[in-house]
Amino acid sequence: MEFGDQAVLILGGGEMASATAHRLNRCGFKVCITEIAKPLAVRRGVSFCTAVYTGQIVVEGVRGQLISDIREASSLWARGEIPVLVDSQAEIRKQMNPRVIVDARMAKRNLGTRASDAPFVVGLGPGLRLDVDVHCVIETNRGHNLGRIWTDREADPDTGIPGTIGGYSTERVLKSPVNGVYVAEREIGDIVWKGERVARVGDEDIRVQIDGVLRGLLYSGLTVTKGLKVGDIDPRGDPTYCYTISDKARTISGSVLEAILNWLRGQNHSGRGQS
Repeated sequence: MEFGDQAVLILGGGEMASATAHRLNRCGFKVCITEIAKPLAVRRGVSFCTAVYTGQIVVEGVRGQLISDIREASSLWARGEIPVLVDSQAEIRKQMNPRVIVDARMAKRNLGTRASDAPFVVGLGPGLRLDVDVHCVIETNRGHNLGRIWTDREADPDTGIPGTIGGYSTERVLKSPVNGVYVAEREIGDIVWKGERVARVGDEDIRVQIDGVLRGLLYSGLTVTKGLKVGDIDPRGDPTYCYTISDKARTISGSVLEAILNWLRGQNHSGRGQS
């Protein structure tokens, strides 16, 4: 089965989207990522959307490069790289004409994706309806069904509870206390201690609730809203985890690959014997 020339458009360049892009790229797919003008990914060390701010980023040996025109993508694909394009409405799909679209924005609601946008459309997490918005959904809720490919139901509803790492859940997440301009005072990978100030929004401090490593932080200067996630503490204390794809992200990306390959196999079989 030939799939090296298959174009895959991934909506979103955050942690889960980037793990998916990374895996598909390594398997020979031609991947393009679309993003908004000011991405809000916290785990910037493993998110290709970081290229929107820096021009490029390397995630576990794969380079993501910001482009302004889809015609620049061919040279990047030839080098095994991933083009990143600022295109909040994914209008580029009309030029790119991808065989597969993956809505990996993890918005917990539909931002405009339709199953008719491509021959095969995959969605990550809740808020996407089968056969209307997407053709299948990947479960993103931690637990027994994490990574399961749903073709007969939607993903579990959003629990609003962060996954547990090192025995901590809500305590490891940093959120904005108010509306305003966010300013980071530490860097991703820094070791921090309970009670330490790591950022602020306006005159309001953001302090960590546990000891650990700053695994993720928003870019300084962004305008944020009260309650928005702006940081992530890893209590395991290993800075290398800040720059490697997580177990959850690897699981989800593998399921996306499985779903695409199964679909391609079906396409291949259905075409046999036809004149």
